[in-house]
Amino acid sequence: MGRFHRHDDGTVHSHDHDEQDHRHAHHEAHGPDEARAELIGDHSRYETGRERIEILEDIYAENDRLAAANRTALDAAGVHAVNLMSSPGAGKTTLLARTLAELQGKVRVGVVEGDIETPIDAERLSGLGAQISLLNTGDGFGGECHLDAPMVARALRGLDLASLDLLLIENVGNLVCPAEFEVGEHRKAMVFAITEGEDKPLKYPVMFRSVGAVVVNKMDLAPYLDVDLDLFRRNLAAVNPDATVIELSARTGEGLDAWMTWLTEPLTRTA
Repeated sequence: MGRFHRHDDGTVHSHDHDEQDHRHAHHEAHGPDEARAELIGDHSRYETGRERIEILEDIYAENDRLAAANRTALDAAGVHAVNLMSSPGAGKTTLLARTLAELQGKVRVGVVEGDIETPIDAERLSGLGAQISLLNTGDGFGGECHLDAPMVARALRGLDLASLDLLLIENVGNLVCPAEFEVGEHRKAMVFAITEGEDKPLKYPVMFRSVGAVVVNKMDLAPYLDVDLDLFRRNLAAVNPDATVIELSARTGEGLDAWMTWLTEPLTRTA
């Protein structure tokens, strides 16, 4: 089964092979040194199929077309959209709950809530004054690991855009796929929990490079962890020197003001 991803310049790269057969063949034909190279990422036998690339380019092109249509609809309604991404458990939903509570009665907010299964997160956000449109991606192959523009287009039909100022799109928890798909947002942000490790910007550069803001969450745990935030900032700067870094605790609310300022600044600028 093939694997693929899109580079920053829009080109598509495909890894097309049977992973299990590939792994077994290497272990049988080579010694321990070669097997060790396979485990640490030897991609020398990955092949790229022209037909597969052409199909994937078509998929991305159609997604980008629909993303542009989504953005046009949002612009026509005067709605600013933020695509919020993270790994599972980083604290997106907790941060959104804090955000909605802070904005209630001040800004008209809609939420597109993306998860593979269940309405659990959508239910957590209910009662906080926001319109919520739930997207479950479980009908995909094993559950789609991201939201794409067609999915968000369907979710937008469940919202009264004319009565909104701000749309928050909570993407599926994943540090890879969500960064590769435009959905019609105006800006992207991600939540990074300090429990995830300082090396994540280097391991997942596409995600960290794609966002305008990195929210460093769970700062209330910093006194109890061996975490080097200076190293994290250096690693982030290596892949995205322009990202705004916001340190906060979504659990306690400490540092929330900086996030609210970043989030609502376009609204105050156009008011």
